[in-house]
Amino acid sequence: MESTINLQSVYVTDLVGVAILVIILAARGWNLPARKEESRILVALIIVSILNCIADIYASLFDGRTGLLYFSVLMIGNTYLYLYNLIVGIGIILLIIKHIDHKAEGLHMILFWVLVVVEVTLLLVNFFTPIVFRIDEKNVYHRGPYYMLFVILGFVLILYGYAYYLINKIKNPSLRYFPVLEFLSPILVGNIVQTQVYGISLLPISFTVAFAAIAISLQNECIYIDKLTGVYNRYELDKVLNKHRFRRNIRIGALMLDLNDFKHINDNYSHEEGDNALVAFADILVKTIGAEGIVVRFAGDEFIILMPKYKNIDLTEYKDRINANLEKHNETSGKPYKLSAAIGGRVFDPRHDNMNDLVNQIDALMYSDKHEYYMKHDRRRKRQSDKPQK
Repeated sequence: MESTINLQSVYVTDLVGVAILVIILAARGWNLPARKEESRILVALIIVSILNCIADIYASLFDGRTGLLYFSVLMIGNTYLYLYNLIVGIGIILLIIKHIDHKAEGLHMILFWVLVVVEVTLLLVNFFTPIVFRIDEKNVYHRGPYYMLFVILGFVLILYGYAYYLINKIKNPSLRYFPVLEFLSPILVGNIVQTQVYGISLLPISFTVAFAAIAISLQNECIYIDKLTGVYNRYELDKVLNKHRFRRNIRIGALMLDLNDFKHINDNYSHEEGDNALVAFADILVKTIGAEGIVVRFAGDEFIILMPKYKNIDLTEYKDRINANLEKHNETSGKPYKLSAAIGGRVFDPRHDNMNDLVNQIDALMYSDKHEYYMKHDRRRKRQSDKPQK
């Protein structure tokens, strides 16, 4: 009995997939500055995907060839192909979650472990009772009654990734440089087509296209995102201002913020702790502003918040919200220092005010606020009293 698999199609798609993945691996497209954990996940996914393409070639090549050796290779190879869909599905969702939240815990991990237990158990049982797939007496592969369960669980992971991304994108507009829709779509299309058309192999190349998109997206994001804090950098500031420069009836609310006593944190608690303070400060600003604007790390401990299409005149509400959230952070952080910020802001018309004028004006307002802060806080006395006892 001859195999119904289109071998030429399998070889071409799998070998192209291997070539693309090896290029990404060799060119270090997986290497993301200041994101070591995400880089490790991405390189692991690329390696298991190369193995998946190779397993797919051998599973297709040996399909229909009789003999115990071929039977063993077909059982192991097809089991890995099913297991791969689980590994890479969870890996991609884990990458998305860690990219957005910097950690994965709670319900995410419960979902992952449930899927792992269900699918691994079914694949182990399949070695004795063919319920997922079977290899007949002619060593020809056939889908089993539980095949569709694996397809459905794959779709669950994809939809879960879509939903998680879209919900968080509403909260944090900066995620537009992490286009999950673009790199999950090839996997979704590949799943649908391969499920409907037996004998072709689209999933390996679909995952390859997805990984290429992930690598490009993350590298592109690094251009506009500050590596330490995860907020935008000055490239994005210029881009936003230029985008709105020639639009009519557009008002932009702009705030400049500077951490008070930041040098004190660096000098007394280390530069590493200073970095931690910057990260915490940036997180507070992002959570405070949400989808109403963007947060930019301008320089050092200076940040700028832009709120396009701002309709009000007074920015006091936002200053009060930021200060209130800083106080909440100080109450629960457990740090030996307190975070506070000098804030200056105004509303401007991008058609008439250029960037330099805007920055100079909100910078002057911010330093006026900082002057008032230091009038109430003796920096020298505070630094002496806060120094760790030897």
